Amino acid sequence: MLAYPIELADDDGTVLVTSPDFPELNTFGEDRAEGIARAVDALEEAIAARIHGRQDIPTPSGGQIHAELPTLTAVKVLLHQSMRAQGVGKAEFARRLGWHMPQVDRVLDINHHSRLDQMDAALRACGCRLTVEVTHVA
Repeated sequence: MLAYPIELADDDGTVLVTSPDFPELNTFGEDRAEGIARAVDALEEAIAARIHGRQDIPTPSGGQIHAELPTLTAVKVLLHQSMRAQGVGKAEFARRLGWHMPQVDRVLDINHHSRLDQMDAALRACGCRLTVEVTHVA
């Protein structure tokens, strides 16, 4: 769903991983495959920090190599982006949904395994609709 560009560089026998979209992201791997795998975790941490700090999360830019976010994380990013675009804070969001603040916090928490029906309701509260598509890969 969402794949952010990453850059890989040799760093004295390990692979240094950075992202042009998240200057705060720095991780490493023993090789290219491990670097890319660790990039996903590092992206999730950077995103979680931005959501917590009520900061913007960029739309992925172009690049040669990408780290793809897990589906639930991507949906939470899209929800956060929608709320920010509409100027909807957590209190207003809770009011729209009839939820308590801890429920709102959990639906925006990258580390919480929210249910799909909760994510669907949250997106609808922002005037969005979650659509699903399956793409076959080789």
